[in-house]
Amino acid sequence: MSTPNFAVSAIALAVLQMTSGAVRAEDPDQAMQEVVVNGVKVRAASASVAGFGSAPLLETPASVSVLTSQQMLDLQIRSTTDAAKFDASLSDSYNAVGYAEQFSIRGFKLDNESSYRKDGMAITGDTQIPLENKERLEVLKGLSGLQAGVSAPGGIVNYVTKRPTDTPLRTVVLEERERGNLYGAVDLGGRFDNTDFGYRINAAAERLRSYIKGADGNRKFVSAAFDWRISPQALLQIDADYQRKSQVTAPGYQLLNNATLPNVPADQLLNDQPWSRPVETTSSNVGARFEYKFSPEWNATISANQHNFKRDDYTAFPYGCGAQDLYPGFCGNGDYDVYNYISLGEKKSPLTAQALLQGRFATGALTHEFTGGASFFKNSEKWGDYLYDLSGTSNIYHPVVVAPASGSSGAVSERRRDNERALFAQDILGLTEQLKLHAGARYVKLKRDEYVGLDDDGAVLPYAHTDIGFWLPNVALVYKVRPNVSTYVSYSQGLEHGGVAPMGTANEHRALDPSKSKQVEVGIKADIRQDLSASVSLFQIRKGLEYTDAAKTYVRNGEAQNRGLEMALAGRATRELTVGVSATALNTQQSGTGSADLDGKRVTDVAAFKSSVYADYALPQVQGLSVGANWQYSGKKAFDAANTVFVPSYHVVNLTASYATRLGNVGTTFRAGIDNAFDKFYWRDVTPDLGGYLMPGASRTFRVSATFDL
Repeated sequence: MSTPNFAVSAIALAVLQMTSGAVRAEDPDQAMQEVVVNGVKVRAASASVAGFGSAPLLETPASVSVLTSQQMLDLQIRSTTDAAKFDASLSDSYNAVGYAEQFSIRGFKLDNESSYRKDGMAITGDTQIPLENKERLEVLKGLSGLQAGVSAPGGIVNYVTKRPTDTPLRTVVLEERERGNLYGAVDLGGRFDNTDFGYRINAAAERLRSYIKGADGNRKFVSAAFDWRISPQALLQIDADYQRKSQVTAPGYQLLNNATLPNVPADQLLNDQPWSRPVETTSSNVGARFEYKFSPEWNATISANQHNFKRDDYTAFPYGCGAQDLYPGFCGNGDYDVYNYISLGEKKSPLTAQALLQGRFATGALTHEFTGGASFFKNSEKWGDYLYDLSGTSNIYHPVVVAPASGSSGAVSERRRDNERALFAQDILGLTEQLKLHAGARYVKLKRDEYVGLDDDGAVLPYAHTDIGFWLPNVALVYKVRPNVSTYVSYSQGLEHGGVAPMGTANEHRALDPSKSKQVEVGIKADIRQDLSASVSLFQIRKGLEYTDAAKTYVRNGEAQNRGLEMALAGRATRELTVGVSATALNTQQSGTGSADLDGKRVTDVAAFKSSVYADYALPQVQGLSVGANWQYSGKKAFDAANTVFVPSYHVVNLTASYATRLGNVGTTFRAGIDNAFDKFYWRDVTPDLGGYLMPGASRTFRVSATFDL
C-alpha cells in the first residue's frame, strides 16, 4: 500500500469492517459482542518479564511496570517512546526521530541486541518496535541475569504478543496528528468454525509527519497469530509479523564552541539537504510455542523466535567545526560540518530458543515451585565499510545547501557472530505461609567471533575469538506482611556484552569483553484495593565503566554505581478517577578511573529526579466522557562526562479527552490529545554517543482518533 493512498485505504478498511459487523448483527443465531464504552484503565496484576511465566506482581521480588493493550489504546500510545512518558525509570538514550528508539533504565543504556524481547526472546532494538500486535509492554527494572542471561544492567523491555480471542474481536483505529500524520489499524481475533483453531490478525499503516519539519516517512505493518488446541493438555501457538519503515532521520545538536547550549527551534531539521534520503528498515519475526501439561502441577514449554532486521542508512550528518578545529562541537556562529553518511545492507538475524520444565511439589513442610530449562541464542551481524566524507558547511541559523561527497558504502560481509548456550534453574521455596525464598542460577556459555580488519596485503585477519562461561546467581526473600502487602530483598548478578567502540575511536567497531554487574534491591508492594496498587523499591547497581579515554580508545576501566529509589502508584483511586504515578530518584557516580574528569562525576543524560503523574477523570454528568492530564518532570542532566555543562530541568504537560458512545450497533470511542500543551522548549535527550548530541523535545502537538469496536 503506497503512502499517498493511505487515507483512502484506511477508510475502506473501516467500511469493510463495519459492513461485516452489520452482516453479523443480522444473523439471529449470533449474539452481538458486548462493547464496554466507559474507557476503563485497569492496572495489570501480573507479568512474565520477571520470571519464567506469568506471575502476580505482588509476589515478584523485582520492580516491574506493565502497560496493557487497552491502556495503550486509551492513552493513544503508538510507540515505546509514547509509553516512556508514563514510567520515570525509562528514559531516551540517543532516541533520534526517524532512526531507532533507544532507551535507558535506571540510568543504564539498553543493549540493542539483548535488552529488547518479544515473548521473552531476544530481538533487535534498531528500529521502532511495532505495538499493534502487542498485548502487554512489560519493563523489568534492574538485572535480569537469571531470566534473560545477557542484557544491559538497567533492565529489559518485553513485548508480549497478542493471541487469538475466544470471542469475536473486530477493532478499527483511525488517527490524525498535527502536520498531517495519518494512522490506521485493524485488530481482528476469534476462533474458526472448529473452535480448536484460533486467529489474531493485526495490520497498520502510517504516514509519518514528525514534529521536526522534513523528518517525514511512512510505516506499514502486518502480523498474524494462530493457535491450535491439540488436546486439553497440548497447545501450539504460531505467530509472524513484518514491518517496513522509511523515514528521514533527525540528528541532534552539539554545543556551540563545545561549551554552550544552542538556542534553536524544536522543529528544525539539520538533515535537510536536497540529497537527504530516508533511513529504510525492514524487520520481521516468526515465533512458535508448544505447551504440554502433564498434570495440574507439571508442564513443559518449548518456544523459539527468528528475528530478521535490515537497514539502509543515509544521513547528511552534522559533526564538528572545521573552522575552529572542534571535534565535537559546532562553531560559535552556528556553523557545522556536514558529512555524507551512507551504510547500506546492514543485517542482523537473532535466533532464540528455550525449553522449560515447571512444576509444584512439597517436601515435608516446604512447598516448591520449580523451573528448570535451557536456552540457545545465535546472531549474525553484517555490514560494509560505511561512507563518511565531508561534504561542506551549513549553519543552524541560516541553513546552507551543500553538494554531497561522492561514493557509497562497501561490500557487506559478516562482521560479528554470537552464540550463547545456557542452563538455568530456580526454586521458589515456601518456608512458611508468609515467607518464600527465591533461589536460582543461570550458567551462560558465550562465544563470539569478530572481524578485526585487513592486513597490509588486503587479506582478512583472523577473527577475534571469545569463548567464556559465567555463573549468574539470583536469590531473594519475599515476606507477605498481609495478604495484600509484601516486602522483598534480593541479590542478583547480570551479564552484558562489552560495548562497541563508537565511530572515531582507535578501536572503532570492536566490542569489549563481556562483563558482570551486581545488584542489591529491597522493596515493598501493596494491592491497596483490587484496582489500585503501590510499590517502593531501593536499589544499588555496580558495573564496569566504559568510555573513550584520552588516547581516543574505547575502554572499560573503573566502576559505575547507580543508587536509586523508585515509587509507583497505579490503578483506580475512585470509581471515576484513574491515576498513575511514577517517580525515580537516582544517584549516579563514576569512580576508579584515575581521571579527575571522570571520578566522582555524574553519569551523562541521567536526571537525579524524574517523575510522571497521570490522572483520568470520568465525568459523572456526561456518560462516556473522560478528561485526563499527564505531567512529566525531569531534573537537569549532565551533557559531558566531566560535568562542565548541564541541560536545564523541564516540565511538560499533556492533556487528553475521550468520549465513548455507540454509532448504530458500533461501539465508538473518540479521543483527543494535546502533547506539550504549554509549548515548552526542552532538551529531552542528551546522549554522549558520537561526541555528544542534544535532541529537543516535541513542540505542542494535537491529535485526534476514533476507535470502532464492531
